Amino acid sequence: MIEYVSTRNINIKVSSSKAILDGQAEGGGLYVPSDLDAIKLDYHDVIKGNDFRSMAKAVWNAFFDDYGSEKIDELVELSYKNKFTPPEITPLVKAASEKSEAFVLELYHGPTSAFKDVALSALPNLLTAARSMNDFKDDIMILTATSGDTGSAAIAGFSDVPGTSITVFFPHGGVSDTQRLQMVTATGSNVTACAIRGNFDDAQTGVKKIFREIPKPAEGVSISSANSINIGRLVPQVVYYFSAYAQLLEKGAINDGDKVDFVVPTGNFGDIMAGWFALKMGLPVGRLICASNKNDVLTEFFETGHYNRKREFYKTTSPSMDILVSSNLERLLFYICGSENTLKYMKQLEETGEYQITDDELKEINSVFTGLCANDDEGAAAIRGVFEHDRYLMDTHTSIAWSCMEKYNGKAKATVVLSTASPYKFSAAVLEALGEELTGSDESNMNKVKEMTGAPVPAGLAGLFSRPINHNDVIDASDMRSYVIEKSKRG
Repeated sequence: MIEYVSTRNINIKVSSSKAILDGQAEGGGLYVPSDLDAIKLDYHDVIKGNDFRSMAKAVWNAFFDDYGSEKIDELVELSYKNKFTPPEITPLVKAASEKSEAFVLELYHGPTSAFKDVALSALPNLLTAARSMNDFKDDIMILTATSGDTGSAAIAGFSDVPGTSITVFFPHGGVSDTQRLQMVTATGSNVTACAIRGNFDDAQTGVKKIFREIPKPAEGVSISSANSINIGRLVPQVVYYFSAYAQLLEKGAINDGDKVDFVVPTGNFGDIMAGWFALKMGLPVGRLICASNKNDVLTEFFETGHYNRKREFYKTTSPSMDILVSSNLERLLFYICGSENTLKYMKQLEETGEYQITDDELKEINSVFTGLCANDDEGAAAIRGVFEHDRYLMDTHTSIAWSCMEKYNGKAKATVVLSTASPYKFSAAVLEALGEELTGSDESNMNKVKEMTGAPVPAGLAGLFSRPINHNDVIDASDMRSYVIEKSKRG
């Protein structure tokens, strides 16, 4: 059976189901498989049949072996039944600007029109099964910080799931109006959405602190996570790297065994970390291009090995990437630097706001990763350039990745840009990128995008602006702990 250990203490060892149940390890570390050889597969066995569900079963079985293959089969079918519009779940589409072309992996065809749906359709089922497998009696309070998309996807996934409640914190004024409405109009009886005065990093820091200090905020209530710090959130994202490769083969864009570069718009480093796990499982991944916006802390890290969150925080048109502390980078550090150094670096980050890895560690990381960044104007130019040349419309995060792809200009036979969300979630910024005048509201901007492109508004967004507001709380970040305690007592 695969052991999961803490990135900060390898003596903390649990099963995969317990890792999913806990969300975060004692002492603040993240759970990872102790032995990467244990998850290695022949990628041909994963992609045969070119069916997303069969690929998910293969990947989940590799990581979550204590569930058993019959239970995994059941959970995969339950997770993806009637939730995604295309049969591929994550279809691959070719797009081009005047000077470049690439494949876009569309990850936004789920309930909330964002890539988080792929994993957050799965996590509630994995967590519910883990609860039963570990004879866990407490109700589970899912506690999540979001920079925009995780919140609505987690709410959709956990809404009215028995034995759970979910509290989502998002930065007040730091998400698009569409993202905000997806959270504050939620109707589930076990759902809470709360804005905090601060940015995403303030919300994420507050959540991590609560995990450390009050893992049981009330009698009969334990906390777990729906963020990608939970390994059950991250592993389902590994699947679509295999799906992309299978679709490239089917399209004749590559030959079997060709390496593929993946360009990933990155905030919390979970999506791109999933690509690294796919590589370690055996998928022919060339390079992983970490695409950042103006909050370019990761770009500096990959260039210098210096991680420094002590910098100005920018609000951009790609708010899901407005992050200065990328939690999942800790998982990569564990495998490259070891648990002792990871603990040291994380303590330095918490106490001083920065750390520096060694030259040898950086060299090993750079054997796979490249960090690049693009600002709002460059992202807007990518939206406009691809739409004018190819009539293909990207959202403001995918366009950052596209701009970085053009800067990188890699040599792989095929390059895949991972998308983030439907462009309808960021209609105002998309219209401005296309040189159009805004119409005054997100709803009318969304309708104007529809008139321009002819693409239907996703079902999860249609009618959003007429729904009643059910969650109005706005609190200071310093009040998150007391807020969680009070919510947990109410049940």
